[in-house]
Amino acid sequence: MSALRIVFFGTPEIAVPTLENLIAGPHEVVGVVSQPDRQRGRGRKESPSPVSAVALRQGLPLLRPEKVGDAETIKKLRSFSADLGIVVAFGQFLPKKVREMPRCGYLINAHASLLPSYRGASPIAQAILDGETETGVSVMRVEKEMDAGPVGLVMRTAIEERENTEELTHRLGALAGLAIELATNLIASDEIKWTEQDESRASLAPKLEKADALLDLREGADALARRVHALSPKPGGTLTLVSDLEEEFGSVEVKISRAATTTFESVGPVVGEAGSSGVRPQVGSIECQAGDAPLRIATGEGWLLPLVMQRAGGKALPTADFLRGFELPDDVRCALPEDAPKTRSRATS
Repeated sequence: MSALRIVFFGTPEIAVPTLENLIAGPHEVVGVVSQPDRQRGRGRKESPSPVSAVALRQGLPLLRPEKVGDAETIKKLRSFSADLGIVVAFGQFLPKKVREMPRCGYLINAHASLLPSYRGASPIAQAILDGETETGVSVMRVEKEMDAGPVGLVMRTAIEERENTEELTHRLGALAGLAIELATNLIASDEIKWTEQDESRASLAPKLEKADALLDLREGADALARRVHALSPKPGGTLTLVSDLEEEFGSVEVKISRAATTTFESVGPVVGEAGSSGVRPQVGSIECQAGDAPLRIATGEGWLLPLVMQRAGGKALPTADFLRGFELPDDVRCALPEDAPKTRSRATS
């Protein structure tokens, strides 16, 4: 196997393990391309992307173009004389003249799904949201159509119970580093085998927005818990708490970032709106200190048990700790999305 000259395209944290593996491996990283520096963090200070930070620390040639296909960037890319281009979560469209520039004639990409499932911007969150029990990393050739190129290597992993998007992203980042390392070695030894994707099985994972975090309690508890974990840690699953009796309380938006579920039957007889035993509770009703759970919320099917909660401007806390610093009125309930009033923030304790 002969060593390859590699140009790496990547931006966020998930791409860092792959770049670090390549730097430590037998091939030569001759250049890195990342997104321009952006305002980040609470102070909104301009800072390099995680991938750029690694390149700067290692003293690697670094390009940070607003548009990777502009003439100046193309000129610099050609100067690298790369044998292979590797892409992990770069974040810009790669034109044909970039895709076909390396000596081998293509770029490869590590996509965080089992292709052709979950092509697109949010494959990790969407897999959790859909209740998948397995995901992985697919190494493919980059083509014009998004995530549609032939696949040369797949590595699989289970999605753990209550695993959220941040946690799974971290694991898949490490798996992508290993998958790219193996695929690069296969390319270097001319042993890679490319398989076209089955278009009939393709599915999309569009970018999830803040509005997707809104929890509609008419859904079942299991689906709501998956939404909580898919959208965590940011923005998390959001609910609006309301009270009719305590005017000072008004309405308060809370975020749930970890949740469990249980059936109505598993906690014994329940009391419905009419007060009769055995009737399902009203959707959105809340019970505190319910058995082993400090708080449970009635959904369209079963109880949602928040495990970690927070208010705007507050810290994420285990629910028992959250409730110690935030007393709920006796009539508190969760509003349905169309009934939720405009919330007003309350001072955190």
